[in-house]
Amino acid sequence: MPFITPVTLSGQHASLEPLLQDHLEGIKAAAADGQLWNLFYTSVPSADMTQAWLDTAHRMRDEQGALVFAVRDQRTNNIVGSTRFWNVDPVNRRLEIGYTWYAESAHRTGINTECKLMLLTHAFEVLNCIAVELCTDWFNHRSQAAIERLGAKRDGVRRNHTILKGRIRDTVVYSILQSEWHGVKMNLQAKLQRR
Repeated sequence: MPFITPVTLSGQHASLEPLLQDHLEGIKAAAADGQLWNLFYTSVPSADMTQAWLDTAHRMRDEQGALVFAVRDQRTNNIVGSTRFWNVDPVNRRLEIGYTWYAESAHRTGINTECKLMLLTHAFEVLNCIAVELCTDWFNHRSQAAIERLGAKRDGVRRNHTILKGRIRDTVVYSILQSEWHGVKMNLQAKLQRR
């Protein structure tokens, strides 16, 4: 039996749905909200690259066991971004949450907080992970701050880690351990209650 299988996760602000071809137009619209592809440190697709982005996500699913989600705003029913479980290591019960991006209008709405709560709950309480990693670009300071607000601990920097948009990227690595999950969960729940 596979370590992870397709699942839909639903909350008050957002739902996470396995990414399908039917999500293509929603993904295009979400990426256009803020023209996120112009940020050199992200892998958000431009309108003309969205199909290729979706095909790559599905290859990652089929060949590497990733679980790719479209993020839906529960208030508007619009697709507002994407995230995924990837870098899945079933032997060591670890995975990474990554490739996360949201439409500009979804920032500071509680959607990211709730999505991370749903993903981490699934990882620790259903999949019984012992650790979950979250990584971001050295230059993506907004993402680093958001990951730290979750309660993740910074493990370090992987220098010259990947090539992204023609430049060699340094990757900042964070993690949450199973033993830390209870406190992180309480932190995320408190943040959502304040909204």
